[in-house]
Parts: sequence; structure tokens; C-alpha cells
Amino acid sequence: MRQFSAEYLRETRRGMWAKSREALEPLELGSRERILDVGCGEGALTRVLREESDAEVVGCDRDADLLAELEGPTVRGDAYRLPFPDDAFDLVVCQALLINLPDPERALREFARVADQRVAAIEPDNGAVSVVSTVDAEGELARQARRRYLSGVDTDVALGADTADLFESVGLSGITTRRYDQTLVVEPPYSDRDVREVGRKASGAGLRERRETMAGTDAELDALRAEWREMGREAVRQVQNEEYRRRETVPFYVVVGTV
Repeated sequence: MRQFSAEYLRETRRGMWAKSREALEPLELGSRERILDVGCGEGALTRVLREESDAEVVGCDRDADLLAELEGPTVRGDAYRLPFPDDAFDLVVCQALLINLPDPERALREFARVADQRVAAIEPDNGAVSVVSTVDAEGELARQARRRYLSGVDTDVALGADTADLFESVGLSGITTRRYDQTLVVEPPYSDRDVREVGRKASGAGLRERRETMAGTDAELDALRAEWREMGREAVRQVQNEEYRRRETVPFYVVVGTV
């Protein structure tokens, strides 16, 4: 499994569940007594679960540094070998975890072992991300970079709605799927984070850091990064003139099944 910093997780989950939590209704959070959030990271979903339920919500992650970011009950553990007995929780849930696992089906079987009622997964389809920007080239370059990333990464980061097939394969029943769109907007007045991220486009830092997980020859990736940096310089110019606007939409799918 790939590892991520707390800062990266906060950025990629920025605004998640801020406007609506309707897609979480099938989890029936109001009736839960014990909930396990597997691969909780720095606690983006764990906090939402605690806000929406009176249940005891336990965060579980194998990274002790990430767990240190989260208050309340936490347990260090591996998604493939959860340190809990059978039927220990009435709901076991994860968010953007299965897309990063080489064997997501194995993890789901473990979820079903420690759950006595429901299992839920909230997984994005990174192949269907859309970007609309005032920089004309940004949308197309983002699509190119995403295609190379999808081809080069070694897990199914476009799992999305297909998570339901995994639920069926491990014997879960009554499976439901709901879509939730996470929308990230950059517009004036810009935050320090917005300005920093635009600067990273101009330097090509993001593509440089992801290069090992992107498909293509060195020449192809060098050419993409050169275009990306040119796009970033235009974004910097627009930020300086308070003209830059960007909207990114990431589709997530909330899949719930009964043990």
C-alpha cells in the first residue's frame, strides 16, 4: 500500500462532506453503537462519523504518525489483519482505502469478519475526475497526466462504482451505491494554499513527484512536464491579476452491504 502524509490527505479531502452528507444515509449512522473506520489516516471521515453518530467510533490505521493527528479511540492495525475479534463492530467503513490496496477483496473479507451488520466503502473514480479552468490548457493537460497516472499506478485508483462488484464477490448482500461529488474550487480571494499550489504547477513539482507512477517514456514525460510548467506560469499570471479560477470535481461512490 502507498503511504501518504497528513498534509496530502488533508488537501485531497478538503471540503469532503462539507455541503451535504445525504450520500451517507445508507450507513444508518444514527442507529450504530460501534463503528470502525479502517485506513482512517488523519481522521477526515472519522470526525464526520463522530459528528453524525452517538456511536463509539474507532479509527484504525497502520501509520502511527497519522493516528497521532486524531483525538479519540484509535488502534494501529493493518487492513488485511485487523486486530479485532469477529463481529466486534456493527459497521466497518473506509474512505479512499481500497483504491490504494493491491488486494482490496482481501481487505473486504476482513471487514466482513469484524462486522456483524454492515460494511461500507467510499471510493473515488479517479478516471472520471473533471477540471475546468480559466487557463485554457489546464483541463487537457490534467486529462493527459491522469491517463498516464491511471496506466502507471499498480492499484485500481478508478475503482469507484465497481466497488459494488467487490462487495458481491465477498458475499455481502443488499448492496446499495450512491454517488457523492467532491468539488474543489480555487477563486479569489486566494488562500495561501491556493497560491502555493499554483506555484507548484509553474515548477512542475507535482508531476516530478508522481513521475514514478506515470506511464510513458522519459521524453514523453519531460514534454508533458514542460507543457505543465508553461500552463502553471499562465496560472501564476492570472493569480497575480486575480483572474484565475479552477473547479475540480472528483466522483466518490458510497457502497454499503449487509453481512
